[in-house]
Amino acid sequence: MNKIWRGAIGLAAAGLAVAAFVAPSATAENPAPGVAVHDMGALTTTWTPEAMRNAIPLDRLLPKVDASRVTHDVLRGAPQVVQPTGSLLNDVLPMAFPNGGGDWTGGGAVEKTAGRVFFTYQGRQASCSGNAVTSGNKSVVMTAGHCVKLEGAWHTDWVFAPAYNNGNAPFGTWAAKTTLSTPQWEASEDINFDVGAAVVNPLDGQSLTDVVGGQGVAFNQARGQDMYAFGWPAADPYDGTKMIYCSGTTFDALISDGIGMTCDMTGGSSGGPWFQEFDEGTGSGIQNSVNSYKINLIPTWMFGPYFGADAQGVYNAASAG
Repeated sequence: MNKIWRGAIGLAAAGLAVAAFVAPSATAENPAPGVAVHDMGALTTTWTPEAMRNAIPLDRLLPKVDASRVTHDVLRGAPQVVQPTGSLLNDVLPMAFPNGGGDWTGGGAVEKTAGRVFFTYQGRQASCSGNAVTSGNKSVVMTAGHCVKLEGAWHTDWVFAPAYNNGNAPFGTWAAKTTLSTPQWEASEDINFDVGAAVVNPLDGQSLTDVVGGQGVAFNQARGQDMYAFGWPAADPYDGTKMIYCSGTTFDALISDGIGMTCDMTGGSSGGPWFQEFDEGTGSGIQNSVNSYKINLIPTWMFGPYFGADAQGVYNAASAG
């Protein structure tokens, strides 16, 4: 049986309210059908630069998970494409393509919208990656499902640090008021549905994407596209201090209904965005997956969930929240 590792990092969720499967009619009080929603409560951990530097890539804390949790029934829905905030995508030839894992030196919007996620998992401080996207409430971060909930418990003290760089959070740390996942991830942690999101509180009276901008996001798109992936891998040979990227043509995953890319990013990169139509000139794109898992058999491949109808529900519920 193929073994899977997932590289997110989280915080223990003792004593917190459990998630509920909410009813239809997507509003802030009543999100989309089936979406698992968790109210975070008060932030109790102070995320100092030292605490951020010492956060552990979650894959160091996780047991191996076998493929028996995987199903092959990702529902496709109506295509939906949300454009980036305040940025047009140009038809430019790629210059940093393909790449199996290297420093991103192209600048642009992605250096502000992407960031590192910090939280507590089973009492230990850990980290993932995430990305700010255009949304109705200007406050949505997309990430992996295991970056918000794992082993039956929702993470606590969840914050997003856009443009993180070696302990520095130049645009502040944005505390989540709500985290969300697909109902399949909440119920059984099926990697086909390893999609999560957070709605973050305003900071200094401003909303997240008013400060850092927002990338586009899309669902129910064609497979086999050229894509770019970003994240903050924190396990060897990386140290979590800076953003790393991969680029290449995607392919169908081996043991899930997801998509794959040649990419050597490691634990800590989980939840980082995958973009289609990525414009290297502006650093803007359309997010269409997240870093999710690797298999021991081929460690140079990274896999992400297909953004189908359930991922779409998570985004729409978060955007309305």
